[in-house]
Amino acid sequence: MIRKILVVDDSQLLHKMYELVLRRYVVHGTTILHAYDGVQALDLAGIHTDIDLILLDVNMPNMNGIEFLRLRNPNPVLACIPVIVISTEGKERDATLALSEGAADYLTKPFDPSELHAKIELILDKWNGANRANG
Repeated sequence: MIRKILVVDDSQLLHKMYELVLRRYVVHGTTILHAYDGVQALDLAGIHTDIDLILLDVNMPNMNGIEFLRLRNPNPVLACIPVIVISTEGKERDATLALSEGAADYLTKPFDPSELHAKIELILDKWNGANRANG
């Protein structure tokens, strides 16, 4: 069960699009939190300790997505939240960098909503399975 998804992107328009794409999760009681850079994301993640998934852009002001990943890694609470990086950066080295910094997956914009849904389900199933095995 997904309780909270944190969307981190500097585009107001993309936040509206995520609301539409994630509507099926909202229907089932999921809350979507919005941050417009990595600094806001860290603040929200510190307040909302029950975030289940982060959708993260790379190119943002104040703190980009890679910087966010690097700062979240040493924090045991934040490091266990799966992150899907969704970026306009489509080079293999960009995806490799995000994955090496702890992202669970990487999508390029524009993305297919059904592909995002499939990745969310796969990642959360894997994450919930690992938590059941560890708990």
